[in-house]
Amino acid sequence: MKTTGNTIFISGGSAGIGLAMAKKLNAAGNTIIINGRSEERLQSALKQLDQAIAIQGDLSVEADRIRIAKELKEHHPKVNVIINNAGAAFSYLLSETLNAHEKAAIEMNTNYLSVIHFTELLLPHLLQKTEAAVVNVSSIAVFGSHKLVPTYGATKAALHSYTVALRYTYEEEKNLQIYEVYPPLVNTEFSAEIGGANGIPPEEVADELFLALEKNQFDVPVGDTKQFFK
Repeated sequence: MKTTGNTIFISGGSAGIGLAMAKKLNAAGNTIIINGRSEERLQSALKQLDQAIAIQGDLSVEADRIRIAKELKEHHPKVNVIINNAGAAFSYLLSETLNAHEKAAIEMNTNYLSVIHFTELLLPHLLQKTEAAVVNVSSIAVFGSHKLVPTYGATKAALHSYTVALRYTYEEEKNLQIYEVYPPLVNTEFSAEIGGANGIPPEEVADELFLALEKNQFDVPVGDTKQFFK
C-alpha cells in the first residue's frame, strides 16, 4: 500500500490514537479527513494538522453514518482509505452493576455494528479506486477480557471476526486491502479509567500502522500484543 498521496478518513480522529495516526499520515503527504463528535475537539485537532478537513458526527448514529458517507463520496471523492478507529468502552465491575447489558449494547453498536454499516456504505466507492484500504482498529482485548472492561473485549473480538471475513471476501480484489490494528493499553483519555497512564504512547500505534502499510502487513500487532503473533 502506498503511504503517500492518499486521502484518508479517520473516525475518532480528534484525539488519542486517531489523532496520532492523522499526524503521522499527514506528515507523510496524505490528505487527512478527521471525524469526531465534538466540533471543539475537531477544530483543536485541525490546528495540529496541515490542510486537513473535519467532518463532525457520531458514527454510532445511523443517520450520521449515512450523512458522512454521502459527504465523503460527493465532496471528497478521492477518499481511498478509511480508518475505523472510533470506539466506546465502559469501565465497571459486573458485580457492581445491574445494567451491564445496556453498556454492552452501546459498546457493540459503536465498536462493531456501526463499523460494519459504515464500511458497507463506502465499499462500492473504495472498490473503484486503483488502490484502497480499510483499517479496523481492534484491541489486545481480542485475545482476552479484563474485569474492569468486562463487555468491551467481546465487541473487539466481534470486530476481529468481521475483519477477517472481510479480508477473505475481497482477497481476490488486489486493489482493496484490509488491515487490523491491535493496540495494547495506550496512554490516552479513552483508557484513563483503566490505568492508561501506564500504557504506550499513541504515536507508537501510528508508527506501527505506517510500517505495516509500507509492507502490506495486514495484521498490525502493537507493543504487548505482539506476543500473540509469534
